Amino acid sequence: MQAIHKILIANRGEIAVRVMRTARKLGIKTVAVYSQTDADSLHVSMADEAWCIGEVELADTYLNIAKIIEVAVNSHCDAVHPGYGFLAENPLFVDACEKAGLIFIGPTTRAMKIMGNKIEARAFVKEINIPMTEGVTGTKEELEKTAFRIGFPVLLKAAAGGGGKGMRIVYREEELAEAIESTSRQAKAYFGDETVYIEKFIEEPRHIEVQILGDNYGNVIHLYERECSIQRRYQKIIEESPSPTLTPEVRTRMGEAAVAIGKAIGYNNAGTIEFLVDKNLGFYFLEMNTRIQVEHPVTEMVTGIDIVEEQIHVAAGNKLRLKQEDIRQHGHAIECRIYAEDPANNFQPSPGTMTFYREPVLPGIRIDSGIGTATEIKSSFDPMICKLVVLGKDRPEASLIMLQALNDYIIHGINTNITYLVKILQSDAFITNAVSTRFCDEHTAALAAEIAIEKAEIPPHVPIIAYLMFMLTRRYGKDEKPNLWEKTGYWRDLMAIRLQFEETEYVVGIPRFSNVQFSFEIQGKPFQSTMGPCSEHSIEFTIGHHNYLAWISEDKENLACLTIGGHVFRLKRHDILTESVTASAFDTTGHDSDHVISPMHGKVIKINVKAGDAVKKGDVLLIIEAMKMENLIVSPRDAVVMEVGVEVNDRVESGKVLVGFEDVMIC
Repeated sequence: MQAIHKILIANRGEIAVRVMRTARKLGIKTVAVYSQTDADSLHVSMADEAWCIGEVELADTYLNIAKIIEVAVNSHCDAVHPGYGFLAENPLFVDACEKAGLIFIGPTTRAMKIMGNKIEARAFVKEINIPMTEGVTGTKEELEKTAFRIGFPVLLKAAAGGGGKGMRIVYREEELAEAIESTSRQAKAYFGDETVYIEKFIEEPRHIEVQILGDNYGNVIHLYERECSIQRRYQKIIEESPSPTLTPEVRTRMGEAAVAIGKAIGYNNAGTIEFLVDKNLGFYFLEMNTRIQVEHPVTEMVTGIDIVEEQIHVAAGNKLRLKQEDIRQHGHAIECRIYAEDPANNFQPSPGTMTFYREPVLPGIRIDSGIGTATEIKSSFDPMICKLVVLGKDRPEASLIMLQALNDYIIHGINTNITYLVKILQSDAFITNAVSTRFCDEHTAALAAEIAIEKAEIPPHVPIIAYLMFMLTRRYGKDEKPNLWEKTGYWRDLMAIRLQFEETEYVVGIPRFSNVQFSFEIQGKPFQSTMGPCSEHSIEFTIGHHNYLAWISEDKENLACLTIGGHVFRLKRHDILTESVTASAFDTTGHDSDHVISPMHGKVIKINVKAGDAVKKGDVLLIIEAMKMENLIVSPRDAVVMEVGVEVNDRVESGKVLVGFEDVMIC
């Protein structure tokens, strides 16, 4: 056996922090690597040592094998933990670790090479009689010619893919050529291999995976299953264990199939066998992830097993400490992934700077995050902010705990999917377990409409009163100074305050207030309010017989975010001046009909037009990659391109002018 005293974590964010926590528990020192853009990240400050390995580009930092190995050697590490993503399933990285005398906390290169390529994995599993869907392989041209053999719809997948990247459903033959091109391009960008293949798409499938552990002595066990059917863009957003779908008999057979695959390949660390399950509970091998999974905490919650600890134990050359008969599922765990994105706008990434961040504090919950305070969510990385995990005695109790935790999770300054997750958990489909991997595609529009209706039902006077009471009685910290107009502006107007609430301007009269009692006049209607306890970012108050709690924060331009009833509102007073006055507090895009601007921070990866081109409304002008997603930038109208203000590989900020149009319209 080889003792492990120091581990380099070749990753960032929440998984790096999560590995560090177990290492610390075991008395093992940790080394972090980071890019300059990540210098203020939690994983950097939490590690015993932190080494900068470059500026921004992934190829120069988290994907740079030579730099990471150099740091591991120079910092005298015994082992390297890859986390997930980046280099976690790269056999070249494993070889480099071994050549440098470093223990790789993961499986062998043989397992990685076979299971890392989806085509090879399917061929291997077919040999041991594990059921799988019909598939087609070959060149791009061969795929176009032979896809019809298995019938549409088909699922187009990157051979070297993972994490939901490089996947696309194709419903009609005429869509196939363009889909192959797009998926191949994405596969090349993410995995360095443009090879794609096609398999039959199962209608209304469930996505259920089995966690396995193996050692170097031929022992393989499973830690039961996780259901991961609720996904958007093939990436999971809600996972739970046990699966509410499986019968005991099917659960046993799936576990046995997963162990059979692990033993056949000589698997020797933590891994996951993923299956698709049809409406008749028939299951089909989908793929194997030769690493720890994002959603591993739900398995840890119900089994009580620290999977990272077992990874380290096995990597050091020890036999598995657990036998299959030792593993039990206790209670029910649910994990929700909190993303910086806008579900109502096709899940568009929402990088930017938080103005407020507050995690829920409840018994029985776990938060795996790479942040702890309000911070900047950068466009260079995946938009996941954290994983919120709860444990209950059964599924209904776990759902109730999760709903309470989500409602207590407050994030301002960026869009998040928190309210969307709440609506999923409250939906009849989730409650009755009538879901499939198509859930988000089929229900998002309706859920977004429900959210909008629910938000609109909160009377405007409630958040307006909360905001004004908070601002008029605000106490500033020692490092803050009140704006001059904060002191004098409203007095000059005889307590008639002009403000913008969402998209509407209001003039609010305040005939009188004293201590905690306020009188307001809003759109001709009087309101009496009593202010309760107040903190730096919250206020409790009463209007009539109704009690409320609001969370409030402001950015540098005095644009406020206010959360009440689970919904975020934006407000801004117009009777005060900011240090840098903008044209509009809410229209930050600078959009007009003669220009197309970037809606996000990102990188230009394709440009389809040039000066002089005639375009139609809806034509794709260019593609911007942000947070590992391709975002199509389309023309807002028929026009003629006057200029293109960017080039391929340019990094752009939100609001950057991308394309300018001539005044001449197409007739």
